[in-house]
Amino acid sequence: MSTRKTINRFVTIGGVCTAVALAATGCGAGGPSTTGSAGTSTVNVLVEAGGHAELTGVAEQCKKDAGVNVNFVELPYDGMFNRLSSEFSSGNVSFDVAALDSVWLPSFKDAVQPIDEIFTDEAKKDIFPALVKEANVDGHFIGLPAWTNAEIILYRKDLFEDAKNKADFQAKYGYELAAPTTWKQYQDIAEFFTKDGMYGTDVKGGVETEWLAHVLQAGSPMVLDGDKVVIDNAAHKEALDFYVSLVKSAPSGAAQVDWAAAQNLFNQGKTAMTRFWAHAYRQIPKDSPVAGKVGTAPMIAGSAGIGGVPGPWYLTVPKATKNTDAAKKFIKCAYDNNSMGIESSLGLASRISAFEKYQDKAGYESFGPLIETLNGKATATRPATEKWQQIVDTVLVPMLQKAVAGGDSATLLADAKKQIEDLVK
Repeated sequence: MSTRKTINRFVTIGGVCTAVALAATGCGAGGPSTTGSAGTSTVNVLVEAGGHAELTGVAEQCKKDAGVNVNFVELPYDGMFNRLSSEFSSGNVSFDVAALDSVWLPSFKDAVQPIDEIFTDEAKKDIFPALVKEANVDGHFIGLPAWTNAEIILYRKDLFEDAKNKADFQAKYGYELAAPTTWKQYQDIAEFFTKDGMYGTDVKGGVETEWLAHVLQAGSPMVLDGDKVVIDNAAHKEALDFYVSLVKSAPSGAAQVDWAAAQNLFNQGKTAMTRFWAHAYRQIPKDSPVAGKVGTAPMIAGSAGIGGVPGPWYLTVPKATKNTDAAKKFIKCAYDNNSMGIESSLGLASRISAFEKYQDKAGYESFGPLIETLNGKATATRPATEKWQQIVDTVLVPMLQKAVAGGDSATLLADAKKQIEDLVK
């Protein structure tokens, strides 16, 4: 499922139009370009409610640098897809720029226009490879990644550095206790810390992204290879068996654990490790029992190397807008000032250089592992199919819930293949 939808961190705001610029227009349809008294133009930018914060600084800078004022039209995540579908279908859009969840690109690829001129050779070198690939649809770049995320390892540094734990672990497993880099190490460490009311890890049966990261690490495209359904191949089974193997080192009720539950377990000191979106490191409450005790590491690697599933959002320009020039100016501003998103509540960017600018600063220890994960050999974005969210909701999550509850992985994967084939045929 979407990064935005599954991370419980945004306040949902419905149908609000927030003026960032003094000469802003209302929330009406995006007709001809509006020009202010100083010769500035105004663009309406449709965003999911939390995305406003990511782009506020950019909008203010864009007014100074390019003379473009910005109205943010904010919608809750659950209503945004329908709004986009309705307006794109009618050909009468109320926005000049739309921030799209990456899983929506296949659905709206024909409704947005190319922005190839922004993807210079220099720009492509500064955007993570998986995102460059995803943004290119049918030979044209149709969206600029505004921010991205991926799962990394968060672990209890105080427990890992404890002298007794280190000695006991070395004696039991024959190697030094440190942040895990492989599946086997993750299994061993999770097992070791499952004692005295503590669990070594969580297992999230309620979401699919983490298991799919392990599929990539095992060396297979996730679920689909082009038009072919490959969910029943050896790599998917290997990843599912690994995922299920961790249940014995996790709190009970894994089938219902989602991102919010897993984040709470870790912040409350109930788990020694979690595979979680990197932004969560900076969101650990100051009064949490683990505050100041957390280390970070790249996502673990399988036989194919480190692999994660990025969670980007893309800025796009609808074909129906009559304000193309100003819209593209705003998107170029968003690229030029991408690092400003790091100072927002979510604290993310999409340019490699933006993360690198902060990675050595105190409080941003998650950025080095995030960069390594996003650059991972096996890292890849989700399949480009309009049916993806339906596949997730009706097939993948129910399958995972059955698997972590004790279902046979081979049978579950075979059943999932049949269901997905019926959806995509």
